[in-house]
Amino acid sequence: MQNQTKSSRIFGLDLMRAAAILMVVFGHCLWIFPQSNNTISQILQLFGFFGVEVFFVLSGFLIGNILLKLFIQNTFTFKTALHFLKRRWFRTLPNYFLILIINVIIAFLIGYQIPETWHYFLFLQNFNTTMQPFFPESWSLSVEEFAYIFLPILLVITNSLAKKNKSTLYIISVLILIIASFLAKINYTQTTTNISLDQWNLSLKSVVIYRLDSIYIGVLASWLYNKYSNNWEKLKYTSMILGVLLFFFLFFGLGKLGLLIETHHYFWNVLYLPLTSICVALFLPLLSLWKTEITTIQKPIEFVSKISYSIYLLHYSLILYLMKEFIDTTSLSSINLYLFTALYLTIVFILSALLYQFYEKPMMDIRDKINNS
Repeated sequence: MQNQTKSSRIFGLDLMRAAAILMVVFGHCLWIFPQSNNTISQILQLFGFFGVEVFFVLSGFLIGNILLKLFIQNTFTFKTALHFLKRRWFRTLPNYFLILIINVIIAFLIGYQIPETWHYFLFLQNFNTTMQPFFPESWSLSVEEFAYIFLPILLVITNSLAKKNKSTLYIISVLILIIASFLAKINYTQTTTNISLDQWNLSLKSVVIYRLDSIYIGVLASWLYNKYSNNWEKLKYTSMILGVLLFFFLFFGLGKLGLLIETHHYFWNVLYLPLTSICVALFLPLLSLWKTEITTIQKPIEFVSKISYSIYLLHYSLILYLMKEFIDTTSLSSINLYLFTALYLTIVFILSALLYQFYEKPMMDIRDKINNS
């Protein structure tokens, strides 16, 4: 996600990012409590899923704005693409590799076997296959990293083939990648029979080649934002209403209509996830234009937004897993489970703030110094 200076931050996008990470964290809190099918558990499961989808579309929207400007204003060469990737890697890789190495060390100390550990260092753990249980939340980072790579490479090729109508060439490149991801999902549904949401979750939702379109739908939204800025503003409330309606259809209406994965494989395998991304994108016109908010609200939202990447990396495999290693939550009373959860959330936010302040932010400062030198 784009690193914004204090003066350039957009409250609506900070709110989107903060909401996404809070949904993910609270969704994983389900691991603390006994399994249940009550309404609260189902809502928390939805939070965990939807939070990641919000991250995908938001990330695509932000990098799309960057790449579009680079493509239109400059001769987009391999050097341009590499410059873009270096900035993204300075933003994402230091934190990821640090937490990955810590996870690997802990796994070694407790005797946990990690098949093909090297896959995680190249983001290949879930490129075209179901990934291993180790560091499971890293699946989404693989999707983002390959999305960052494929689009600039295609833009370099596109730029070498034609020099005019660059905005059109840009969106054609984006659509090619979206279509490629759709074709991969169509191939999946023709060769695989999903019989449960668990299988769908592991073998489709969390696999790179089937999920790249979720990032590129965000990139498509950024193109619309730049190309049709007047309509983007005029239709922001209409777009939000459509997003709300689509949200309720996807997460509550399907069950009422009987559109279940056991009977409607094609819809779930090919259409459900892109529709979810479109649902998120429909909120972008309103949120991207929500520049500021009163200070009492803005400060905490901005804080959570800034440390969201550190929270994402720390909260589950590292903090929650280790806490459950030392504390048997199955034997705790209800009140103690809530106290455990409060302690867990406190540790997550404190350690994430420290990681951001003393490691993530300095790395981004180094990136900016290199860029300005």
